[in-house]
Amino acid sequence: MSTNVLAGIDGSKHTACVCDYAAWAARQLSASLVLLNVTHKPEPTLLYNMGAASSLSAQDSVQAELADIDKKRAELAREQSKLILEQASEHIQQAGYPAPRTISREGRLVQALEQYDDYADLVVLGRRGNNEDDSPERLGSHVEQVIRTTDKPLLLTDGDYSPPQRIMIAFDGSDTTRKCVEYVADSALFKGLECHVVMVAGPSEEKKAQLEAARQLLEDKGHKATAALLQGEVKKNLLAYQEKQNMDLMVMGAYGHSRIRLWLLGSITDLMLQESHKPMLILR
Repeated sequence: MSTNVLAGIDGSKHTACVCDYAAWAARQLSASLVLLNVTHKPEPTLLYNMGAASSLSAQDSVQAELADIDKKRAELAREQSKLILEQASEHIQQAGYPAPRTISREGRLVQALEQYDDYADLVVLGRRGNNEDDSPERLGSHVEQVIRTTDKPLLLTDGDYSPPQRIMIAFDGSDTTRKCVEYVADSALFKGLECHVVMVAGPSEEKKAQLEAARQLLEDKGHKATAALLQGEVKKNLLAYQEKQNMDLMVMGAYGHSRIRLWLLGSITDLMLQESHKPMLILR
């Protein structure tokens, strides 16, 4: 069965970064790369008559012109989508990767991605898109929707591309974060990468044992693995560790226990995704 990496692109200035990380992931996974561009499906422009019957002919004339404009707008959107995909494909090939497959769809990104649930093994998106500003306090609305709906591993990019060398797994001992460790340990995506498992919790023997088990699993699978047990406020400690240890990518579960659970699909999206400015892989 073939492996596929699906990258959603919109032609914004973030597109190159999405393409670079998606191409890197495809190479790591020995997968095919597919680029998806989704254009908005405009509603037809309607003109309602509120006057006398004598104005119907004038209204019909205006309505016909509006219909022509709508048709032209749709044609231009398709041409723009084609151009976006062509430029992205060329960017990827210039970086030394094989030519990706390209797909253009009309509608909403979330609905388009749902069509590929059984097709994509990894989805790559930018944290912000064409319609969002670059304020670090803002997260693209499409990202929030996709996080809530997809069950695929979701790699969210930000800033400039840098090939990942060191990754950080936010770990709290829950089933979800244990699955994160197992995914990292087994996936070719992380082959050759240094792994740090970081827990923010009280220094109990149970927590220490959970953390050591996670580290040992990664080491058994051939990773250079480091474990860190930190005390204090979760977000502050994770961000500080990420910066101090120069982590290239963070791995987190979409659901968790304890304080970490409060972030994901809520505070985690609004805090870590905004404040870390590093790529993040979200797993269910």
